Amino acid sequence: MGLANATAKAEETGQDAPPRVTLITTAGELTIELYPDKAPASVANFLDLVESGFYEGLVFHRVIAGFMIQTGGYDGALEYRTPPRQVVNESGNGLANRRWSVAMARHADPNSAGSQFYINMVDNHYLDATEEGPGYTVFGELVAGFDVAEDIELTDTGTRSGMADVPLAHVVVLKAQRIP
Repeated sequence: MGLANATAKAEETGQDAPPRVTLITTAGELTIELYPDKAPASVANFLDLVESGFYEGLVFHRVIAGFMIQTGGYDGALEYRTPPRQVVNESGNGLANRRWSVAMARHADPNSAGSQFYINMVDNHYLDATEEGPGYTVFGELVAGFDVAEDIELTDTGTRSGMADVPLAHVVVLKAQRIP
């Protein structure tokens, strides 16, 4: 279900609108609408991390034009910030890794997502769950700050501390906050 349909359905049924989070970054603001009905564990974990201030001071550490922009794991010195928990994979929830969707990053273990997430800059359906196995859990969608995301996507990148695709000029998350 697309964002407009989900919002319209919530208004028609009198349900509360889905929660939203704004990331205030050095590049501008990004607002993400969350889907707790489709990815309850991922959304609960994300909101807990937002409310605890976990994301503040972290950078967009992996940026690949024509693919995605990722944050949630490293500070400006590229020191890893360990998340308090991992969440179960919810990639079979019917949401797709399409442009502007927001998904949990993880390692090879499908249940290893913790705090890192990415914004899809193009449709990346090969990251979705299939009959052969789980994919990457989509838990939200970018609803504002498209120009900011595109600016981040097009920033110059290089290899730093052994990590590829790191922006040469840091884009820092100054604050992550839930909005009414």
